[in-house]
Amino acid sequence: MLRLSAFASGRGSNVAALHAAITRGDLNAELALVVSNNSGAKVLEFGAARGIATAHISGKTHADEGAALLDALSDARTDVLVLAGYMKKLDPRVVDAYRGRAVNIHPGPLPEFGGRGMFGLHVHSAVLAAGLAETGPTVHRVTADYDEGATLGFRPVPVQAGDTPETLAARVLAAEHDLYWRVLADVFVTP
Repeated sequence: MLRLSAFASGRGSNVAALHAAITRGDLNAELALVVSNNSGAKVLEFGAARGIATAHISGKTHADEGAALLDALSDARTDVLVLAGYMKKLDPRVVDAYRGRAVNIHPGPLPEFGGRGMFGLHVHSAVLAAGLAETGPTVHRVTADYDEGATLGFRPVPVQAGDTPETLAARVLAAEHDLYWRVLADVFVTP
């Protein structure tokens, strides 16, 4: 069975959606580990409440954060590293160790709306400012640079008249929750 380790910095709604897909039997995988760089992240509470191993790993908790992340991933016997709202650039050693086996979900079309500083409402504001008719989340492979890995999946979400960054974000997030597990199943799960 595919062993996933998820990194998130906040509430972890994508982690919850992956867990739900696993629980429903839609994704033949196990969520082996949840890591956050933020000790107050709700995703850590989510994981702990479901018996999933959790870890708070940051530069404040570990002198060599990259080594600590690699150790945690190894201990969890991680097959695929899933970034789900992880608001930190990965240590190059982690990127190298999981090359081709690390994925991220981004709340907008890439490469146009990616890169440093393009996260959350910043992405949705930029999409609205550009006057796009549609946007949507992109699942991509993780590389050393922000949002530059190969696209594995995209889900179109129409931009509606009167949309605000917040209303658009809510619809894109719903699409993220359905897209992420499907891409993981298509790309990594052997039938």
